[in-house]
Amino acid sequence: MGKTVAKNKKAYFDYEILEKFEAGIVLKGSEVKGIRAGRVNLKDSFVRLVGTEAFLFNAHIGRLETTHHYYGHEERGSRKLLLHRKELNRMLKAVDKEGHTIVPLQMFFNRKNLVKIQIAVARGKKLHDKRHDLKEKSMKRDIDRALKAL
Repeated sequence: MGKTVAKNKKAYFDYEILEKFEAGIVLKGSEVKGIRAGRVNLKDSFVRLVGTEAFLFNAHIGRLETTHHYYGHEERGSRKLLLHRKELNRMLKAVDKEGHTIVPLQMFFNRKNLVKIQIAVARGKKLHDKRHDLKEKSMKRDIDRALKAL
């Protein structure tokens, strides 16, 4: 992977990641400029399979002030994802199972300077799982602090 532009930290907290995929994304020029400027938020976004295609919904890509309103883009619009047929079929089978969903994890530029998005098939965590993760995280932080103090 290349330069990461945006990460969806909430997805790692709310979901158990089962399988990751890398997808291309269909964008307008003004959207690419907004992504380069770092105006991306994947927090409440999700991926839905519509027929035989995958779409990213509710991802916020901000407009630049220099973009003319005629050429501008919808900030929270749906965007088509580009995947191989085998990957789409595998995702479709996984989503048919109960409690599985597809969430975006991060957006980045690859080596060829193209915008890519990492998506994952995930299962929602229960409240006790989230508490367990928070407990582990705080214990690790305490250990790191103690080691740093030495």
